[in-house]
Amino acid sequence: MSERIPLAKPVIGEAEEQAVLDVLRSGQLSLGPAVPAFEEAFAQRVGATHASAVSSGTAGLQLALRAVGVSDGDEVVTSPLSFVASANVCVMERAKPVFADIDPLTLTLDPAAAAAAVTDKTSAILPVHIFGYPSDMAPLEALGLPIVEDACEALGARYADGTAVGGRGHPAIFGFYANKQMTTGEGGMVTFNESAIKLRIDSERNQGRAPDMDWLDHDRLGFNFRLSDIACALGLAQLLRLDEMLAGRERAASLYYEGLAGVEGLNLPCPDRGDERRGWFVFVVQLPAEFDRDATIRALGELGIQSKPYLPAIHLMAYYREQFGHKEGEFPVCEAVAAQSIALPFFPEMTSGQVERVCAALRQTLGQT
Repeated sequence: MSERIPLAKPVIGEAEEQAVLDVLRSGQLSLGPAVPAFEEAFAQRVGATHASAVSSGTAGLQLALRAVGVSDGDEVVTSPLSFVASANVCVMERAKPVFADIDPLTLTLDPAAAAAAVTDKTSAILPVHIFGYPSDMAPLEALGLPIVEDACEALGARYADGTAVGGRGHPAIFGFYANKQMTTGEGGMVTFNESAIKLRIDSERNQGRAPDMDWLDHDRLGFNFRLSDIACALGLAQLLRLDEMLAGRERAASLYYEGLAGVEGLNLPCPDRGDERRGWFVFVVQLPAEFDRDATIRALGELGIQSKPYLPAIHLMAYYREQFGHKEGEFPVCEAVAAQSIALPFFPEMTSGQVERVCAALRQTLGQT
């Protein structure tokens, strides 16, 4: 049997190994020089004034919501098609995630639906740059509310005005889990332009410690959401090869477009529009409506191809049904997409032969060889 093709695979080489080893040998594994160095390099990369490294994208989202003033009893308008963290962080801050349906093409938050969901309790908009595609920001900004961007899947993406996602000024959160465009193992980064947000997030990620870092002076309630020097050193090494890794992802996507062209009923990721650019994270397809997604995933697995549902509709998860009374039919576009979407193997060093195997296996499973 042919070697199994994994869903994702990080690119780690000698430079990353040496960077981590240098920190280990330095004896300063946390709160050291690698943290600000990584923050400065990342902010420069996306065109932001400031950046704060945190323990995960989820931690960054929570700290950013706090920074823009989300609190008890507030509502946050967001997308139901996302990794569950973007809704969970609202609940963790004692706010209510208010879902609005998605654009059927880009799968990002529909601005008209978002506007209709705004009430006098709405304190923020949380658009999700899903699967690396940038949300339509201008109409969301026109609503005049604070915005926190979930850019955890969108490193390398560009907005409609051509600028890099993360550099628009709103708090934008990136994730560095092992399947992302670059990795620190676990970790995340918040980018923004306001120095006051930098002071607040840097304090709250570190148990509320005062700006002068006095060990016994904690002037606000905080968390242990720090990112270690080990992780930041790995991030710095990854940043140096980010263009190469993004190019590898774009190449793999092009091979998929070619290999799956003409498959009847199969919806491929939307192409870029105008100056908008996707930061390739995953390659997610929507199966023809008559095919059972879970059965298709099992069939691909039997052929040595790992795949995964991407992503379930958040409002239909048990917790959100029970706590907020959500049910089927509320967000029909999201529900239709979620029911038929699967992620195919996708990583920078994917070979043309591997892509061909995946395409052949999917065609076989769909009866279109």
